[in-house]
Amino acid sequence: MGRFIQIVEVGPRDGLQNEKTVLEPAVRADFVQRLEAAGAKRIEAVSFVHPKYVPQMAGAEEVMAALQRLEGRSRIGLVLNGKGYDRALGTAVDEVNVAMSATDGFGLKNQGLSVDQQVQMLSDIVAGRANADGSPGATPKLSATLSCVWGCPFDGEVSVRQVGDLVARIAALGVEEIALADTIGVGDPWSVTKKVEAARKAAPDATLRLHFHDTRNTGLANAYAGVEAGVDVLDASVGGIGGCPFAPGATGNIATEDLVYMLERAGYSTGYDLDALIETARWIGAQIGKPNPSALSRAGGWPNRR
Repeated sequence: MGRFIQIVEVGPRDGLQNEKTVLEPAVRADFVQRLEAAGAKRIEAVSFVHPKYVPQMAGAEEVMAALQRLEGRSRIGLVLNGKGYDRALGTAVDEVNVAMSATDGFGLKNQGLSVDQQVQMLSDIVAGRANADGSPGATPKLSATLSCVWGCPFDGEVSVRQVGDLVARIAALGVEEIALADTIGVGDPWSVTKKVEAARKAAPDATLRLHFHDTRNTGLANAYAGVEAGVDVLDASVGGIGGCPFAPGATGNIATEDLVYMLERAGYSTGYDLDALIETARWIGAQIGKPNPSALSRAGGWPNRR
């Protein structure tokens, strides 16, 4: 196989957080296990947010407690602030992903923090990690995701310079992986190229990860542009489920099975079992009580292997 593209599965978190159906922690743990059986090596399993605001993510500790540690698998917990980070440290998460925003408008709506306040929040978390008592590896790996990189539902367009400046500030704190997210699905392949170039220039030593929504049917095209620009890590959600409850009109993520199909047809390697992904997409659709938007959950793969 050719170049390896790592796909971070976000269905159990970003996929479920915008669905009306609230699944019990045991079902969500089962979801994680099915995805890992289908080949997911890194998976956003939980979110440590207040259940008052995102009831779909209640019981994150219970989900993590139900999951046995597996060699070669990394479970990620998303946090919005220091309180969430402290909760995450009380569980067996392997990584913590700190959610931030490229704009004040979304940051204030999503977390009650301006961009500057979010950077300070991240700085405090990084400082706490440096002062933590314990052996290397005692604290989870840390990454940051920038929401609304291609547009904000409250502040409008987001410039290339705006993104580059914020990525540089995050990288200066020592964060090794930075994700750029198109939270409301307004990006296009050409702007993806420009903002990836700006982020790489701002943080040459950081790993870049891309997170696209297919709200306006450009998700896979944007993923293609990201891969062509040299990015090797992409987020996706099985079935194409999900969105953001704090961003009006932000519908589903790009579907993991659709992305795997596109990449592997082109000769890239992903490590996923496409048939198992399609089965999992159909299973989670039944759990949330509606058909998934993904193409492959309807049409299947090609050539047919069954």
